[in-house]
Amino acid sequence: MEYQQAKERIGILSNVLNQHNYNYYVLSQPTISDYEYDQFLKELETLEKAFPELQSANSPTLRVGSDLQQNFVQEAHEKPMLSLGNTYSLDELKQFDQRINKALEGQEYSYSCELKYDGTSISIIYEHGILVKAVTRGDGSKGDNVTANIRTIKSIPLQLQGDFPEKVEFRGEIILPHQAFRELNEQRLEIGEQQFANPRNAASGSLKLQNSSEVAKRGLDSFLYYVLTNEKKFSSHFESIQKAKQWGIKTPDIIEKHNNIEDVFRFIEYWDSERHHLPFDIDGIVIKVDDFQQQEILGLTSKTPRWAISYKFKAEQAFTEILSVDYQVGRTGAITPVANLSPVHLAGTTVKRASMHNADQIALHNLHLLDTVIIEKGGEIIPKIVGVDIKKRLQNAEPVKFITHCPECGSELIREDGEAKHFCPNSNACPPQIKGKIEHFVSRKAMNIATGEATIDVLVEQGLIHNIADLYRLKKEDLILLDRFAEKSADNLIQSIDESRNVPFSRVLFALGIRFVGETVAKKIASSVGSLEQLQNMKYEELTAIEEVGEKIAQSIVQYFKEPTNLNIVDSLKSFGLQLKEKSRETKGQQLIGKSIVISGVFERHSRDELKQLIEDFGGKNISSISKQTSFLLAGDKIGPSKLDKAEKLGVNIISEADFEALISD
Repeated sequence: MEYQQAKERIGILSNVLNQHNYNYYVLSQPTISDYEYDQFLKELETLEKAFPELQSANSPTLRVGSDLQQNFVQEAHEKPMLSLGNTYSLDELKQFDQRINKALEGQEYSYSCELKYDGTSISIIYEHGILVKAVTRGDGSKGDNVTANIRTIKSIPLQLQGDFPEKVEFRGEIILPHQAFRELNEQRLEIGEQQFANPRNAASGSLKLQNSSEVAKRGLDSFLYYVLTNEKKFSSHFESIQKAKQWGIKTPDIIEKHNNIEDVFRFIEYWDSERHHLPFDIDGIVIKVDDFQQQEILGLTSKTPRWAISYKFKAEQAFTEILSVDYQVGRTGAITPVANLSPVHLAGTTVKRASMHNADQIALHNLHLLDTVIIEKGGEIIPKIVGVDIKKRLQNAEPVKFITHCPECGSELIREDGEAKHFCPNSNACPPQIKGKIEHFVSRKAMNIATGEATIDVLVEQGLIHNIADLYRLKKEDLILLDRFAEKSADNLIQSIDESRNVPFSRVLFALGIRFVGETVAKKIASSVGSLEQLQNMKYEELTAIEEVGEKIAQSIVQYFKEPTNLNIVDSLKSFGLQLKEKSRETKGQQLIGKSIVISGVFERHSRDELKQLIEDFGGKNISSISKQTSFLLAGDKIGPSKLDKAEKLGVNIISEADFEALISD
């Protein structure tokens, strides 16, 4: 066959195979037999071997994946992948509806209701109709680039069809259907590998395999249910889903629009029962305000959209026996009792352990060894004990007595007033606490140092590190003497440690592991205080004045900097050149310095988030409610009447989007 003939035939075969993939995997309406499909695919493979320069990166033949190994690269999401607020209560769902009604101030609205798929989140980007990038949710801001693996999933088109936008992003869930899950576990059992606990874990684990040819064998599937594009091709979520399906995307078949919360309740009730007949796992229902303009009005919190919520089905329960109790020591010294159970099947997994939480919970249920207990998963990794069948208790059963000393270092446990947990006070010498602090310090959201638990165990056991600061004292010649290290792995660890010196102050503060100072609080403190030195010298009263810093957090910070060991570690980190000051934030201008601004309505040229960013960029402050101190109200279309009335009554200046643009351009 001549070159030009081959080029034309390859194009025809690629289009035919892509169309039949769509018919089979998306529409569930195959129009040819498996045999015919395989013959087309074989012909395409033969032509591509003869003319390798004509093989496209998105060829259907490449869905089997590649044997080449890849290292995942982290990539930032263009817009954060927020999580959804959730509830198990219909009353709370009714309260959500009341908040929507109040915020929309009498406007009519409807809800899109969908199944909440129990898989792993994904973002997939197409440019000019071609799949160019797929990124996992990660931490919401950035995730792992898994494009090569996503290309092996047959329900995800490599090329869109129809009137698709020039650039479009789809978000949704990668799932493993029940049949594929069973087959995968049977294969693993045959070769002596550990079986996956549930389809969600199997899907997540499969997506992160380094070998895409292995991913291709796993039988992963997808549902994409969120469309992001700058082109205004639809005005509602429901409409966007229908459009995405026309472009070749596998969108949810089960999606309904309802105009009142009572109909939403009926949808939930139906699927709470029917979910057991689905060929894949779901764990609830997602409810979204359908209209995009109304979504814009409702806005977002720092973590979740205000226009959506998930209703989670109540957890499944099972009965089993307590065989014994272990006590685990966390990085903060908190002691967690864990019951070893007679194995029992629960929500798709075999459960052998369950959290007993603390001494109060043990006392609450009056737990005894060999008790028959009720366990529940409830979304937790380790199931929990929620009840006990007293009637089945053995006559001579031994009560579960909470320990008085640390099981690791022997220190006497303490329990402070108002605390639910007991603690080991030996924070700087108790082995699991030392290791836990180092593991937290190197974690991705903290210093992002490329090492794992097993490596940390070796480094601690060999006496090379005793605390987080010791990481910066490590030398290559020390590492290559250890069993786990070759020259390259030693170089990689030293390089990763060196790169962590550039991690911003807020993450360094989080990495210190100060009790109650989580990622969000660390950002607030870093922004308000400016440096670790300043934080060290602050008094309790000054700390509680910082937004989101309450009494417990303030007390914990004060206590942390009273400890000589902690002060020595901080001094060491200073000497090693870590970022212990907040970098000054650059602004685009000073036109809005000192001004407090309220945004309301829908705007023509900017989203509300973009306007908020502009206000910050020019030195202003975003506030949510109108008062006499409000500098002005930035008003768009469909502004809430109550805000408009209040602004007029208080004499607050009201400006338009055009006025705002002129103001910041002066």
